[in-house]
Amino acid sequence: MASTDDARIAVERGTTWRDLLAARRVRAGIAVLLIAAVALTLYLVRRPSAPTWPVPHADASVQGTPVTVGTDVCGAGWTGGRAGRQTFALWNNSIGGEEVYLRDAASQKVYLEVENLGAGVTRSASTTLAPGTYQFYCLPDDGDPVAGPAHGVIGAAPAAATPGLVPVSSAELVPATQAYTAWIQTRLPVLHRQVGALAADIGRGDLGAARKDWLAGHRTYETLGAAYDAFGTYDAAINGDHAGFHQIEALLWGGAPAARITQPAAALVRAVQRLQRAFPTVADQMGTQAIGLRSHEILENAVQFELTGSTDRGSHTNLATVDANLTGTRQALKPLRPLLGQRDPDLAVTDRWLQRSQALVRSFDHGGTWTPLGRLTRAQHEEIDADLEQTVEYLSEVAAITEPRRTDQ
Repeated sequence: MASTDDARIAVERGTTWRDLLAARRVRAGIAVLLIAAVALTLYLVRRPSAPTWPVPHADASVQGTPVTVGTDVCGAGWTGGRAGRQTFALWNNSIGGEEVYLRDAASQKVYLEVENLGAGVTRSASTTLAPGTYQFYCLPDDGDPVAGPAHGVIGAAPAAATPGLVPVSSAELVPATQAYTAWIQTRLPVLHRQVGALAADIGRGDLGAARKDWLAGHRTYETLGAAYDAFGTYDAAINGDHAGFHQIEALLWGGAPAARITQPAAALVRAVQRLQRAFPTVADQMGTQAIGLRSHEILENAVQFELTGSTDRGSHTNLATVDANLTGTRQALKPLRPLLGQRDPDLAVTDRWLQRSQALVRSFDHGGTWTPLGRLTRAQHEEIDADLEQTVEYLSEVAAITEPRRTDQ
């Protein structure tokens, strides 16, 4: 209801009651909109989720020379400096994630790599630079690469400069991936014949022959390590903790009668058959980074699981598995050699450690009978551990070098 004062003003101005009420409804609507706007502003200010706009300033508490990287500028704030160790406080002033390189301006070798630098984030990163000309190179998640200005680094060369890395693209890794999957394809029929022989041994009750054929088939499978990620559920059926080879191992060396092992052996044959039929499709799922990464992880897993005996289900053939893993590692490296020869200065050293480790492991094979881990002396076990760990360390360089990276389009 309009007040008396409102009525008086309306009369003085010649305004009708209808006009007065309409005006009050407009004012009320404006007030509601203003309240909603204030509430929305308070929500946006107080909500805990990360901002989707550029943070206006870098985090000054982060150690290093302040350097701005983003979609419009890349490397602003850095002008070169002296050779030796340099630390940067890299601030992503864009609204999306970034990958940032510091690279040689001519050869494009990478001397510093920062991945997943979030919007508005400031992160510290260090590298040791020899004299030369370098530039920052920014790769936005959703945008074209941006090359920063080139700057000279002067002074005496440091004793241990960071080695430059020539990036490998996904396209360059395609031939290696295809060559490796073609090799896997040649090994699957061999595996199928071996598990078929194992099942036949069990079917006629010859458990002695079955143990030999089990070892042959399991060793073949353990050479295929770089493809395990692509095998998916097939791997779980063939070599799971309590399925496939490991289930049969527990039964064969646990004193089970042949009749008890017949069904698991038939299931293993079917699992290998399914993998063999599906592999052309499965191989398409193996990414280009799988070979280099797995050539490192195969032996890393061998150290973690085989040399500790955690995978032993009674056969005590862990060293035979390690030998197969070493063979699988060398097979995974084979198609990568054209790329590694140009990029890995330690490739020859890596090969020597692989050969040394395999020779040591094979010294415990006595005509097909492998020394159980429990019968190794402490010194023997420590020597195997040390050799494999050193080999794994060199193989980690292979994994880093062959990780596919974005390059100039």
